[in-house]
Amino acid sequence: MRRILGASTLVLAVVSLTGVASAQDADESGYVNCLAFPVPEDVDHASDILRPELSGDRCDPRLRRFSAIQVFGDRLPEEPGSFSALASGDILDIAPDHPAELLNTLPGVNIQMNSGQEHLLAIRSPVLTGGAGQGSFLILENGVPTRSPAFGNVNGLLEPHFETADAIEVVRGPGSAKYGSNAVHGLVNVILADPSGEALREIRASASSLGRYKTDLIFDQGYLGRASLSVQKDVGWRDNSGSLQIKGSGVLETVFAGWNVTAFGSAASLEQETAGFIQGPKAYRDRDAAKTNPNPEAFRNAWSARGGVRLERDFRGGTLTLTPFARAQDMEFRQHFLPYRGLEENSHHALGAQARFERKASDTLTWRLGGDVDIASGDLRETQPAPFGFFPGDTRFPVGVHYDYTVDTRVGAVWGEIDWDVSEKLSIFAGLRGEVHDYEYDTDAPVGINGRFNVPADRTDNFEFATPKLGLIYEASETVSVYTNYARGARAPQASDLYRLQSQQGIAEAGIETLDSFEVGARGSVLDGDLVFDVAAYWLDKDNFFFRDADGLNVTDGSTRHKGIEVAFDWSLNEHWAVRGTGSWSDQTYTFDRIVGNGSEVITNGNDIDTAPEWLADLSLVWTPTDRFEAALSAEYIGEYFTNPANTREYPGHTVTHIRVSYGISEALDAFVIVRNLLDLNYADRADFAFGNERFFPGEPLNVTVGIRKRFN
Repeated sequence: MRRILGASTLVLAVVSLTGVASAQDADESGYVNCLAFPVPEDVDHASDILRPELSGDRCDPRLRRFSAIQVFGDRLPEEPGSFSALASGDILDIAPDHPAELLNTLPGVNIQMNSGQEHLLAIRSPVLTGGAGQGSFLILENGVPTRSPAFGNVNGLLEPHFETADAIEVVRGPGSAKYGSNAVHGLVNVILADPSGEALREIRASASSLGRYKTDLIFDQGYLGRASLSVQKDVGWRDNSGSLQIKGSGVLETVFAGWNVTAFGSAASLEQETAGFIQGPKAYRDRDAAKTNPNPEAFRNAWSARGGVRLERDFRGGTLTLTPFARAQDMEFRQHFLPYRGLEENSHHALGAQARFERKASDTLTWRLGGDVDIASGDLRETQPAPFGFFPGDTRFPVGVHYDYTVDTRVGAVWGEIDWDVSEKLSIFAGLRGEVHDYEYDTDAPVGINGRFNVPADRTDNFEFATPKLGLIYEASETVSVYTNYARGARAPQASDLYRLQSQQGIAEAGIETLDSFEVGARGSVLDGDLVFDVAAYWLDKDNFFFRDADGLNVTDGSTRHKGIEVAFDWSLNEHWAVRGTGSWSDQTYTFDRIVGNGSEVITNGNDIDTAPEWLADLSLVWTPTDRFEAALSAEYIGEYFTNPANTREYPGHTVTHIRVSYGISEALDAFVIVRNLLDLNYADRADFAFGNERFFPGEPLNVTVGIRKRFN
């Protein structure tokens, strides 16, 4: 039976992936070390490494979770730097209703759930909102960004089809040298499952005591195509907070005229009634207040679709890969988080292509060259439907149109990388990317100051930057490697940074945001492979930080410092018991001084950044008494954090526990039960201080989910 429960998967490069499996590779249990098998050059996915034809279906289940994932050849498992992955088994195990339940099991990741499917992401960072939240993290699907660079989405994980994915890769720290703008603090790459080589039909269904119903349907033809559909209907445990989310995806594989062809696509639709913040000191502790919705008018309707074709072939002694792609999205929502409750409508569509050539120059040197093009057009309209003011005669929030603009963007980039094995134990990895962004802005709203809002005249803007990386990795032993890594992350401004201005801003104040990252780490296995670990320490300095302060005003020239230590481990205590966990410590501070216009908040050099917990941890104890039964007790810890930049308000943190139990009724049928918030803790998924109020998104109360997974071969 497939392992049903688990935490995060560590992607470890230190275990040798060379050599031929033999009887000597089997331990006393009779299992083979899966990681000892040679990995063919065409292996792109975790499931490929674990194919029966490679392993004889004798892989030690203790090691399956540590198989290296090579994502479309874009990231080598032996590269220096911090990255983790969740394989398809982990997604099955956790059976998430929300992407936060998956990704928060990884070190350095902190996703705050808001209402329904809304969320805010943090990777080696505070939880960021506005343009900073849109542009600091790159979300990809099959290695292709789900959004064009200028049109990010703070709720970016709404769109990719992670529910039935083959794997989810997370890079912690800058990825701009390879992936470009927006991979500042990190990236998330959702990898759609390829045809498995065996015909399969599968249904996964679950129901929750909170009135949440979910179904995943998978149709795998075997060798040509695979399609998946996910539907989630949520009644909503808070007043007027129901939602319907539908996602679909598909992958086709074939060979045509000498090209290996992989066509992929996905689409998502969300119709959501949104529950807003509850307000007041420690309001989240009041269960009756937690169930209320102060903003019953709030909603979010969105759809997105994207697709691409990956073409690969041998060419002039190397491998040439071309990936043309297209995407489109449309969203409408009420800005319940702002006091005037504006209505926003935005959309964008794009065409682009990625190109890459890789060649092995010698036994010790491999080089790669690539280029990206992204041509997009996006629009945004914000209106205020009803009068609002903080006091009689307040004219800063006029009824009617605040913004109505279109932005055409063109992005071009070239990049190169080399991997050099200096010796049998030491390797050097280096890369450089250059990028150009052109914006052409056109407004249909009247130009000038309109209350608090500033509408710039039609204009064009251009940004250019380069992002290098350099890393060393040293094989300290057969099972442990150490590394050091420097990388620069950068992002061109979001369209909203440039053109959605406020009355106190000048034109074109937003610039290129940069982040310089230094890190050292070690990863590997000890205790005869029973303890697998990954530890990293980092130091990040960021300039031209664009964010919104507690009074809702844009700051265009901030600077911050982030340093921390991250640990992940999986310890097999014996045949039946395992402990898995992650822990993260960080010290994240402002490195500039600022007083907002009305003097209500002071940012002082050295202040802690708000919504940046010092400590994060996730721990699971897993019991597998038989091949059919598995149970896990897990705890997620969020440390205390300040909720405003002045460090005058704070949230005390929380620890939430869960239990997951599964039973294999037959080879084709599994049943599972998940108890979330086991101790029925009153806590806040998000704590915030803004516009003079303490605001909270309350966490879900104790709830039970029951479900089945049925496979039809």
